Amino acid sequence: MRVDVSKAEEVEKLATKSYEHFGATHLLFNNAGVAVGGLIWEATLSDWEWMLGVNLWGVIHGIRSFVPRMIEQDTDGYIVNTASVSGLLTPPLQGVYNVSKHGVVALSESLNHELTMRKTKLKVSVLCPGYVNTQVLDGERNRPEDLQNDPTEVKEHPEYDAYTESVEQQIKAGLDPKRVAELVFGAIREEKFYIHTHNELKKYIKGRMEDILSETRSRPPLRIQ
Repeated sequence: MRVDVSKAEEVEKLATKSYEHFGATHLLFNNAGVAVGGLIWEATLSDWEWMLGVNLWGVIHGIRSFVPRMIEQDTDGYIVNTASVSGLLTPPLQGVYNVSKHGVVALSESLNHELTMRKTKLKVSVLCPGYVNTQVLDGERNRPEDLQNDPTEVKEHPEYDAYTESVEQQIKAGLDPKRVAELVFGAIREEKFYIHTHNELKKYIKGRMEDILSETRSRPPLRIQ
């Protein structure tokens, strides 16, 4: 089915048809994502609405439409929400994206606590990948017409141009999505909650945690997604 995950009614139709066809859901992957960069105070309202709509509300709608049914069917099941390493870090020039992905991490943590508290048979993981060779930067092709930016609102800066070029290169050199899928299914079998794809990024996550505990301004990571 073609589904706009930012729209509750479309995700609900997907859940209804899934249960009509399969009778149950055992694996739920809330994976849709889009990305726009730039200075956070120059992001347009359309940028905020589009990215939060897909990246965060898409996960919210998936949970609201599928999880009650999955609990009711009373079988083992697994929910994997795709965030990003940017849900654990705060790279510059992608503030709106960071906000959406931090929201997915917090949502997943809370969902995990509550499903455990209710003693359901469902488990949760949150996927926090580094660079993966996807078409995430081509998401504008699917941006709804009513959320298109007025060209006069979009500001360009030399540092952002250099940043975009660097990110494009690193995404092209990123992990094959099939490898990420293998890591995800391995994590499901081992019941890992946080799923990392690039162990070399853990030092930046550790640095951010140290900054929080020492009440220091957060240091920007050197590599981002």
